[in-house]
Order: sequence, then structure tokens, then C-alpha cells
Amino acid sequence: MKTQTDKHEINQQLTFQDAQQTSITLHALTLTLTQQNSQLIASTLTLTLPPQTYQHIDNNALFNLNPSLRLPLTNGNFHPSPNIQIEAILKPEFLPHLQPHATTAETAATYLANLDSSTPNPLLNTENWLALSVTQVQETGETGYRTFWSYLTPEALSLTDTSGEQLSQGVAQFFQDIFGSSFEAATENFTNESLAAISDVFQGINLNVPEVAPPQPSAKQPILQAILSFFTEDDWSFQKITSEPAVRLAFEGENGKWNCYAKAREEQQQMVFYSLCPVVVPSDKRRAAAELIARANYGLIVGNFELDFKDGEIRYKTSIDVEGESLNSNLIKPLVYANVMMMDEYLPAIEAVVEGKLSPEEAISSLE
Repeated sequence: MKTQTDKHEINQQLTFQDAQQTSITLHALTLTLTQQNSQLIASTLTLTLPPQTYQHIDNNALFNLNPSLRLPLTNGNFHPSPNIQIEAILKPEFLPHLQPHATTAETAATYLANLDSSTPNPLLNTENWLALSVTQVQETGETGYRTFWSYLTPEALSLTDTSGEQLSQGVAQFFQDIFGSSFEAATENFTNESLAAISDVFQGINLNVPEVAPPQPSAKQPILQAILSFFTEDDWSFQKITSEPAVRLAFEGENGKWNCYAKAREEQQQMVFYSLCPVVVPSDKRRAAAELIARANYGLIVGNFELDFKDGEIRYKTSIDVEGESLNSNLIKPLVYANVMMMDEYLPAIEAVVEGKLSPEEAISSLE
């Protein structure tokens, strides 16, 4: 079977109505059509909207944004700006309303843009679209989440896969990702309500949802996932490092701003957190800095300073070993905050020694 995809930039306002016939006007960026043997099997819209409008959509679960059918946010919470994008796919049973006007994506977009918003139309009803993803591009990178509906192919949604195999695969993959990415979020959010929400949609298109039992999560979640969960729950902005199991963060204290790293050591069941001093020690000051660090470390209970003699980098390290136990936010929080507080406290002393204003002994005495 031949499948073709046609995408068109709309850049026009579309006025939708919700289940209570309340109007909401959104800016449509693109419309994408997927056809199989000249038969329309999918229509996808990309919408952009301010965070305040998204909050209304989120609170009312418009575009079928059921909270129980979402993966966790990937990179922290949404910010008050910039705009948020929603990608949504039209429910298959409403495709016949668009098919006569869908010679191309451009003609379909023109048809949608010219619909009379005062007359109810199933193509502009929020209940008839399934949100696939919600994203926001921030200074630290993109954050957002996928929904269950993004796991289904157009063939699965449109009933062209009569065996239901692709639907089963989508359900199974969603279960795997939501349990694998956040055990706590999965057990809290993926309940009978989730299955009911899926069943409601598929009953509408006369398809039975395959009975897929959710996998039993292990007693311990991965170290990296515990780290991601903590920084998401604690409202930190962070960036996941693709080359290693770690995240990068920025912290600003009373005495300066610096980068931090949280690293998972899965095999050893350990977490390490570093604050990287914003001051790089020049070669002629490294012996003095080493003395300062030795004096600072003596008596420290939680964590320690480290100096790399090769490049002059100073960092503060805190770590924890949870072999046989499960890492959670209650264990991570004191590890992180003790770390950044120590770097903030000692930063003026480090600067004073590097700049030659105080000896290491004097710098430590100034803190006391």
C-alpha cells in the first residue's frame, strides 16, 4: 500500500468549540495529511498558543489531554513564556468530513480556515482531536511531553490495521515508557482512568482495546530516573546529557552563579552531584588553592572540595550509595542543597586566594 504525506503551512487563526460549545481561538501553524491509496487516513494540526491559554486547555482536558495519558515532562516545567505548541490528530471517524476538501494539504487548510465559526462543525471541535504532544522551547532547551495517542500509527487509529497488532504494540510501548521513565508517576497516574479514557475513544470507532496488562515495575527505579524525577518535582531547569547518564544544571547563590552536574552510576548504585566553581585557578595560584581546599575540607561532614592541578578546576562533590535500597527525592534533596550551599559559602574565599588578596589561612579565617 502506498502512503503519502502532504504538509502545508497555515499560519491562520482557527476558532474551535469545546464540549460546552465555548469558543477558543488558536493560531494554527501547519496541517499535515496522510493518505493511503488516495484515502485520507490522518490529519494532523500543529497549534501555537500562549501558556495562559494552554492552562485553560490543560485544566479542561481539551483536545483529549487526559492527565493520565501523559508521559512526564522531559526538561522541567513550562514557563510563563514563550508560546507552547500542541500537535493534535483528528479522530478517524471525522476524516470523511475533511476528505472531499483534502485534495492537498493546502486545499484542506483553506477549507478549515474558511469555516464559519458561528456554525458548529465537527472539524473544529476540540473533542474530536487527540493531542499527540505538548512542547515549549526554552533557553535551556525544549521541554514537554508525549501522550498515549502519539504511540499509535495512523493505520491503527483509522482501522486499516484490522488485526489490531499495531494498536497492541502502541499500548505496550506506552506502558513500557511510562513505567520505565518514572515508576512513581506511573503508579500514581496510570490507573483505571487511563484505560477508561482509551476505551472511550476506541469505542467511538468501534474497536476493542486489546487487553494489555501493565508490566509489574521493579521495586527500585533507575538512579538516573530518580535524579530526573527529583529535579522535575523540585522545579529545576536542567538539560539531560545524551553522551552519559547525567544532567546539567545552573545554580545562582548569594555569591555567584555556576554550573552543576548530577551523574548516575547505575552499576554501582550511586549518585554523584558536583558544583563547578566559576573561578578557574591559574597555574601560579594552584598551590595556594590546594592549601585552601585542604583547610576547607578538614572537618567537613557532607562532601568535599576537589582541585584538578592540570586545568585549575575546583568542584564540590557530594554523593550517595544506595546499594540494596531505592534512591528517592528525600535522599537526593539534602545531597544537592548541601552541595550548592557549601560552594556559595566558600566562593568568596576561593576568589580572594586566586586574586591574591588573602592567604589560604586568612581566607578560611574570614569565613569563621
